[in-house]
Amino acid sequence: MLPRASLALRPLSRQASSTASAMSSDLYVAVHDGQAVTSSIPAGVTSEVSRLWSVSKPKNKAGETRTFYGVEGQTVVAVHAGKKGKDDNALKESSRRTAALATLALKAANSKEFKIDPLYSPHAAATGATLASWVWNLKSTTDAKALLEPVTISPAVDAAPSLASETGEDGLIKLDWASGEIYGQAQNFARELMELPANRCTPTIFTELAKDKFKGLDVEINVYDKAWAQERKMGSFLSVNAGTAEPLKFLEIIYKGDANKDAAPLAFVGKGITFDSGGISLKPGAAMKEMRADMGGAATTLASAWAIAKLKIPINFVLCCPLTENMPSGTATKPGDIVVASNGVTIEVDNTDAEGRLVLADALYYCTSVHKPHSVIDVATLTGAMMIALGNQFAGVFSNSDDLYSEIEVASKSENDRVWRMPLDEGYMSQINTTGMDLCNTGGRLAGSCTAAIFLSRFIDGLIVDGKPSDKDASELIRWAHIDIAGVMDLSKPDAYNRAGMTGRRVV
Repeated sequence: MLPRASLALRPLSRQASSTASAMSSDLYVAVHDGQAVTSSIPAGVTSEVSRLWSVSKPKNKAGETRTFYGVEGQTVVAVHAGKKGKDDNALKESSRRTAALATLALKAANSKEFKIDPLYSPHAAATGATLASWVWNLKSTTDAKALLEPVTISPAVDAAPSLASETGEDGLIKLDWASGEIYGQAQNFARELMELPANRCTPTIFTELAKDKFKGLDVEINVYDKAWAQERKMGSFLSVNAGTAEPLKFLEIIYKGDANKDAAPLAFVGKGITFDSGGISLKPGAAMKEMRADMGGAATTLASAWAIAKLKIPINFVLCCPLTENMPSGTATKPGDIVVASNGVTIEVDNTDAEGRLVLADALYYCTSVHKPHSVIDVATLTGAMMIALGNQFAGVFSNSDDLYSEIEVASKSENDRVWRMPLDEGYMSQINTTGMDLCNTGGRLAGSCTAAIFLSRFIDGLIVDGKPSDKDASELIRWAHIDIAGVMDLSKPDAYNRAGMTGRRVV
């Protein structure tokens, strides 16, 4: 549950609880070719489920679901698992999807406590069930409040990881039911932050929610204000905040899980525009309320940071989130204004609705110059151009490192949170360096995501020297990836484990 008591909000959402009890639980059983396929369920149940399935006139298609009542005193949901996948990722997705469909069906049957067949992957099944169990609303009716009642989900058997990619070898963490719950809870946390109305998730409230979420975890949390940003000469970040009465905040979270506390960290930077009106370059009124989620980069990276700390992953890690509203007023930055970023780069603000790259510029330079990470990944709902390019199926990734992109792609395929590599090319600089300033914050209609990415590259410490790419060997440079999540920010049509609305992607 996100809200603090000080916010005067009742609980906003509910998701699965992992607490087991001695009372009888309802059940999910996987079916394949008309037969219950699990070995973890009592034989009497599996044989009866197989019989009931066969008389229900099934089409035996993947995802087909039946709910059977009174099977040895239980409500049992059977879900067809489909053909067995050929690799670990396909098996994980089958486990994730069937567990999610079963959770939805059991909740529809008013089950409050049930067990999930992990099928091929306890981790993936727990993730799918946790994501599917999540409900969010602020309604006051009795029926709406009833939807928020928690359910208790546990595995039907304490199965150890069986897939090679989940056993914790080759330097990877072990993935099991508990890790799957944490993955799901992290994404649900990001979902809720993104769903919160802008007046209930200002920069100040965002940092309060972050501190509340991390209670009991071994992290250092710093929240900086406008005076700090001025001291660090963050003129680009400050320019976006100029039009709003809401104070800006800069959230920094430091986690040291490596045995060597001085080892270079992994760093995340998340765009945190808690409401984006477009500023003086005002957006159209239709669907402007969706811009409460323009802090999706901050929400998803914060959720990832929580999961890293919760799982006690043995790495050093830093999170930086610049948080502000982007509003029009008599004090707002105007098109044509000039700002100077903290690394001395001069920027012409051609369009105040291209504000995300302005806040990220100072945050990226601060993060990379102060914390000296070996790799930095920034995540942002940055460009409408990315929505046009990839829709809501893929997040776009720009990177200066083939190895880093490969690592992101592997993680993405593992959790079925897909990415597509986009071109990071110096040729796009010709669209944003033709004014009297070093940079312009827009480059016209063509390749809008690409010009945004090449703009951001100017703020990775050491990557650019005197306006040109460094001639150092790639091994000496910070590995950087920019992930544009504008297209995957929300979903209009739900699937098994992603409800309609804000997705909380990407948390991997």
